[in-house]
Amino acid sequence: MDARDPELKKELNATLQARRELGEEYESALVDSFLEKVDQRIDGAVDRRLRRQLAEQQMVTARSARSPKSTDSFGERYGFGIVSMVLAIPLSAIGGGIAHLPGLLVSWVGIVGVNAFQALRVNPDLFRGRRAKPSSRSSDWEG
Repeated sequence: MDARDPELKKELNATLQARRELGEEYESALVDSFLEKVDQRIDGAVDRRLRRQLAEQQMVTARSARSPKSTDSFGERYGFGIVSMVLAIPLSAIGGGIAHLPGLLVSWVGIVGVNAFQALRVNPDLFRGRRAKPSSRSSDWEG
């Protein structure tokens, strides 16, 4: 028996002593009882390990969800917007010069659309909005 579990060692000694006193006819019941206690110890140890591993896995998941993605750098967040604003000047001039106001509107709808797509790609939850918590009262107007 492992010296790390003195209680289990005591249980084994008590089981062996009871077997000597009661005789062979109770041996099967004594062994079954001792094995049940060993099973309970093993189950407890496995449960503790699983809970610890689950907690560690949840911590890793929570940390990775909070930390920025490796591709979520300053350049990715703001560089695309800066470049698109710089390119918006000649696009506006070309669109406004060729098709006047409708051309200007089309060029700006394209610029906004491309930036919105990029923002959604980097942060998928950006436009989902916050959900209001349901009120505990059925109506604010009830008296």
